[in-house]
Amino acid sequence: MFKHFLTLKLCILCCCLLLSGCATVAATTDNIYQSKTIHSPDGIGKFYQGREIAKVMGHTEALWLERPSREVEEQPQQLIDALNLEPTDVVADIGAGTGYFSFKLAQKLSLGKVFAVDIQPEMLDIIEFLKNENKITNIEPILGSLTNPNLPENSIDLAIMVDAYHELSQPREVMQEVVKALKPKGKVVLVEYRRENPFIAIKKLHKMTQNQAIKEMSTVGLKWVETKSFLPSQHLLIFVKV
Repeated sequence: MFKHFLTLKLCILCCCLLLSGCATVAATTDNIYQSKTIHSPDGIGKFYQGREIAKVMGHTEALWLERPSREVEEQPQQLIDALNLEPTDVVADIGAGTGYFSFKLAQKLSLGKVFAVDIQPEMLDIIEFLKNENKITNIEPILGSLTNPNLPENSIDLAIMVDAYHELSQPREVMQEVVKALKPKGKVVLVEYRRENPFIAIKKLHKMTQNQAIKEMSTVGLKWVETKSFLPSQHLLIFVKV
């Protein structure tokens, strides 16, 4: 009996070693990303700077982005007011989805414009419909790719990502292109649910800590300026091109 018990323990130990050995595999030759076969069901099994990248919210969940409770839960107007936009600013709303924030931003930019960027054509179709329906002329939908938001170089004063950055499957490449699109001293604003707070009822991978965001932005030449925490559940992290 004791012999069988020892054999069973050895088998379990060997299985664990085998699993741990194959759990992490370098996905690129320069080790920017790592892939793990054992990972969160809410993630894609790809890791960047120690963070697992979350699954993307598809266009089939577009109604969730437009839920009426969002006004109370996220206080979007207060968020936009805190950006201190100039009427002439050009802003890129990256991961624009249905344009929930793009349309609010456009109201502030009477002499400027919004580039509404998304990788899902279905989302851009929604933005185009709403844009025409409401006769909005200062929003330009842009189809991005997994590695490039396809923004003109030196064209934007601000890039904002609301609950979107954590879902980028190629965050380093996308942010490198965003930096190219920024004008000198241009800013990047990340709005993410606060992972520091375990009581915020959002899935773990769809939240980010301030320290993690600062670490990831620094790798592409963005300097942290400040973090605003006036929103109910999210931080507003501000970075500047240096």
